[in-house]
Amino acid sequence: MVATPWLVPKWPAPGRVKSCVTTRAACSGKASQAPYDGFNLALHVGDDAASVQYNRQQLADSLGLKPQSFKWLNQVHGATVLRADDVAEPDAADASFTRSAHQVCVVMTADCLPVLLCDTTGTTVAAVHCGWRSLAGGILANTLAQFENPENVIAWLGPAIGSSHFEVGQDVYDAFVGKDEGLVEAFCVKAGSEPKWYADLYRIATFMLKAEGVRRCYGGDFCTYSDKSRFYSFRRDGARSGRMASCIWLGGEG
Repeated sequence: MVATPWLVPKWPAPGRVKSCVTTRAACSGKASQAPYDGFNLALHVGDDAASVQYNRQQLADSLGLKPQSFKWLNQVHGATVLRADDVAEPDAADASFTRSAHQVCVVMTADCLPVLLCDTTGTTVAAVHCGWRSLAGGILANTLAQFENPENVIAWLGPAIGSSHFEVGQDVYDAFVGKDEGLVEAFCVKAGSEPKWYADLYRIATFMLKAEGVRRCYGGDFCTYSDKSRFYSFRRDGARSGRMASCIWLGGEG
């Protein structure tokens, strides 16, 4: 179903739950040109709009879906969650969920952490864009509130910047550790003249998921910054970086 260069999450999701994460590798034909070279899916980063729309069409075709099935969001690093069925245009939100077949919840990333969620019955799925601001703002708790029981939720953590490259200031440290001292283990101090830390988005997200009752978390072993051949990275390449898409949807009944 999915082109070989793309990632298919390895997690025990029910058969009805479908998911994938794109990489820089184009599935076929025309693709974005440098500095977005590869399979960029974002319209807001300065890439040629026709190339992006072509890539989005290729994504839909490769997955056997209609382009309008993809519910693209205007991600603002907030904590708003929308029902994918209600998204008719890029609404401002950082997560979406659905209980309907063939409605694709999708988030775009290039260092921020994409989190895919489903329940064990295969009735509800969600995609979450987890930058540090949205994590601190409660985006995961807000998304899990759309599920009947967080204890029945399975999470997969997709490609994000690794802890050895995600340097942050005291404000980010305080935003998390100031609320829960248990998160201190997600930070490693960097020696220097001012407070600097290396933050582990995977550990932060996993800690928060477990605090909400989620016990099954998978993935979390990527680094967008260091793996240039596969992933876009805002911190590595700057504002003119492309974006990958993390997608999750429900197939037909059964």
